[in-house]
Amino acid sequence: MDVGDNTTQVTASAGEAPGDRQGGAPRRRWWTLAVVSAAQLLVVLDGTIVNIALPSAQHALGMSDGDRHWAITAYALAFGGLLLIGGRVSGAVGHRRTFLIGLAGFAASSALGGAAVNPLMLFGARALQGGFAAALAPAGLSLLTTTFTQAHERGRAFGVFAAVGAGGSAIGLIAGGLLTEYAGWRWCLYINVPVALLAALGITLVPADRPIAGRGRLDVAGALLSLAGFAAVVYGFTRAEPLGWGSAEVQALLAGGTALLAAFVVVEIRAAQPLLPMRVLLHRARAAAFCAITLMFVAMFGFYLFMSYYTQTVLGYSPVRAGLTLIINALATLAGSMLIAGRLHGRVRPAAVIVPGLLTAAAGMLVLTRLSATGTDVFAVALLPALVLTGLGLGCVMPPTAGLATEDMRGHDIGAASAAYNAAQQLGAALGTALLNTLAASATATYLASRPHPRPDAAVVHGYTTALTVACVILLAAACLTLALFTTRRARPSKPRTGARG
Repeated sequence: MDVGDNTTQVTASAGEAPGDRQGGAPRRRWWTLAVVSAAQLLVVLDGTIVNIALPSAQHALGMSDGDRHWAITAYALAFGGLLLIGGRVSGAVGHRRTFLIGLAGFAASSALGGAAVNPLMLFGARALQGGFAAALAPAGLSLLTTTFTQAHERGRAFGVFAAVGAGGSAIGLIAGGLLTEYAGWRWCLYINVPVALLAALGITLVPADRPIAGRGRLDVAGALLSLAGFAAVVYGFTRAEPLGWGSAEVQALLAGGTALLAAFVVVEIRAAQPLLPMRVLLHRARAAAFCAITLMFVAMFGFYLFMSYYTQTVLGYSPVRAGLTLIINALATLAGSMLIAGRLHGRVRPAAVIVPGLLTAAAGMLVLTRLSATGTDVFAVALLPALVLTGLGLGCVMPPTAGLATEDMRGHDIGAASAAYNAAQQLGAALGTALLNTLAASATATYLASRPHPRPDAAVVHGYTTALTVACVILLAAACLTLALFTTRRARPSKPRTGARG
């Protein structure tokens, strides 16, 4: 059975009348896309918008340097750790209902954070934001999966969804700079409230679905192991940036998190109602999608970090100008998602879009390895082509990987696959930020120690280019591994009764 048949079956079983799939259905389908995209923007944007506001928030609330990272870490830990549980809840409660709960909770926790009077209140609000985002993200992707069943519409829908998700990080940096400079840091959190409320009003026009029958008992052991294991790994990556990879704390977190996740896999294999059925992961087409998006996020989150610092500390851009520079990347991502990946969906195999996308992004990283601290034409020669190439590459990778992650899924597997896809992005972002920033700092220190009279700017740029070279290699490796997974077996359904792609 192909994905259209599967999702039609799910939608029909959710209580949609035949007439809803005809006359008024097109308008309601595209309204679903608008609402889900708005929520996706909130989830992704909040991963970066607070970064720009953090210095102001630290000063206003009296945070210590050692504690300030919790404004970022609390969101990442709650979001990443609760994603699989959020996917399960989405299937059990209903995707639209879970989506609405996530929106309302996200708005309330954002308002709480904006009104924070001390660091603990802000950290708690950020953790709540992450928890509600963990329900919101998989529910939104599941709604798209069950709403868009025709190949051409599915391509366009996932193209828009992916463009919003990919551009959200850059938009977060821009919005954070503008709001912090002209309205105050609290508005970096308050801004979520009207957007979430508008999306919540719009959800009333989205066709209702029903909870999936036969959901059974919650896999409590799997839920606890996934929460603890994922949180430990993400926190380990986060702490690796300030402490270094050789730190006993970092190594204990990563080793403990890996052991917990291994135990999670064992529990899921034996569980009658697993939180994450292994069939979701042990499938070559989906494995290729997860591999591609994880490694793409490893490279891109390091890229965003370096572009922000390079433009401000080396080129002397203001925070607003630095953020506006990244608009080029967001626009290129939009073009890659809608004009390339969206139009090619259903016409070519996913590998024909994903692998060239990874190679295009790698080419953009390669351009940046030629950055210098003194060039007057650096924007035209390096930044502009790199921003365009990485944006096009990211735009070509996200729509087909999002589609593959949930394709041919039924029942609870839709929510589980949606959650796993978001978890792959979260892991990649956390690892990329920590790994590439650590490599850059190490290369900078080596440069300074190896030269008698080094220029600080030259040392910093050397660190950036070294890390970006590694990012380029990561993307090339991702392209090779993804291609190998796609070509080992054909990514087409061969056994309708299992819904697997053979």
